[in-house]
Amino acid sequence: MKIGALAKATGVTADALRFYESRGLLRAQRSANGYRDYPVETVQLVQYIRMAQQLGFTLAQIGENLPLLWQAGEASGERLAQVFDEKIAALDERIAQLQALRGALAQRARQVCPLRLR
Repeated sequence: MKIGALAKATGVTADALRFYESRGLLRAQRSANGYRDYPVETVQLVQYIRMAQQLGFTLAQIGENLPLLWQAGEASGERLAQVFDEKIAALDERIAQLQALRGALAQRARQVCPLRLR
């Protein structure tokens, strides 16, 4: 599958696909003229990458966990569940930080001069 067909099938730009390839997330065979040729399974892989990005994972985190996708068995599923649990814990921590910041801002907003040190 050529890069244009992959882009159309996944809704991801060719530039993004090239970037994913440069980060080691995708691999393509090169024809004699230098064109990229992706296996059909790459459509599913790109969909996984996009979904993982939407869930807040970085490309580095996605790359670290790609091997788990292709391994069958309970161990890989358990490891992916652990990765998700770690992400949830990080989000919970960030939410707590943002709530504390919101509280501090709300308190300052009620002051005559919000930027004055007490």
